[in-house]
Amino acid sequence: MSSPSQSETMTTQEEQESPSVSVSVFAACTELTKPGITKLVTITALVGLGLGGLHYGGLGVWDWARLIVGVGLGTAIASGGANALNMWYESDRDAMMKRTRVRPIPSRRLSPRFVLLFGLGMTILGCVILGITAGLLPALVALLTAASYVLIYTPLKPITITNTLIGAVPGALPTMIGTSAVAPGMGFEPLVEPVGLMLFCLMFLWQLPHFFAIAWMCRADYEAGGFRMLPIVDPVGNHTAATMVFTSLLLIPAGLAPLWITPELSGWGTGIASVLLGGMLVVLSLRFAIKRTDRAARVAFFGSIIHLPVYLIVMVAEAGVKGLLL
Repeated sequence: MSSPSQSETMTTQEEQESPSVSVSVFAACTELTKPGITKLVTITALVGLGLGGLHYGGLGVWDWARLIVGVGLGTAIASGGANALNMWYESDRDAMMKRTRVRPIPSRRLSPRFVLLFGLGMTILGCVILGITAGLLPALVALLTAASYVLIYTPLKPITITNTLIGAVPGALPTMIGTSAVAPGMGFEPLVEPVGLMLFCLMFLWQLPHFFAIAWMCRADYEAGGFRMLPIVDPVGNHTAATMVFTSLLLIPAGLAPLWITPELSGWGTGIASVLLGGMLVVLSLRFAIKRTDRAARVAFFGSIIHLPVYLIVMVAEAGVKGLLL
């Protein structure tokens, strides 16, 4: 039987440890959502909403408020859930890679069962929020995005080097969560509206030089995890470099597309941003093609990180100014 002083000490320790455990679990759950990816997915969905809303028109102040909150919150939660499910599925391979062995499941901070339930719950909750605030179609697009990411792209990573191309589809679909919330038409017609397709193509192409640069830098780690990435079967880097250069070149006309598809919202700013930023990424991809080093791949990777947010800021800002002046 413990003495009063021992009981008091144990109680004090429990009181001190309980908050730290809660904070640790919260931090691990946050890590499951891959905050960087979730942030990018949410931003692209909101860009689709903003550009589509200004182009198609007919939205009042309360409509904008409802859609911005609903699309932003629903997309973020659904994306976080899909990322958690990805970590659950890949936990065994993550344990074999230096870059990912500290993730919540391999590091034993969270159990696989908890992560599975957390991911499913978040994905469903995000889709429900989208369905209530933005409509059935945006919710279905979010569900399709999560399903294709977890059930198609993730299982294909250890099987085929085309996984990056396939994975770029769920990476580009979130733009259509936003556009489908405001585009006219019945049924699935809003999914083939030009604004949504334009943004989908832009995001699809941008991901390729971005993720091939990552795959080159982390090729040894990916090989240790049993993933089939292009740089692993292309050790010299010929195909990796050619793909990066080609897709970087295609980003320039993709970035110029708003001048024809949404001419009332786009102008010199968007055009100049597309040419300069796309040109920068082409040069950095060519530099990688010449050098074939991790450093050159890292520079191209950071170039892609500069390209997308700056281009989107310029495009949305110009569209916002022109939209308000119409």
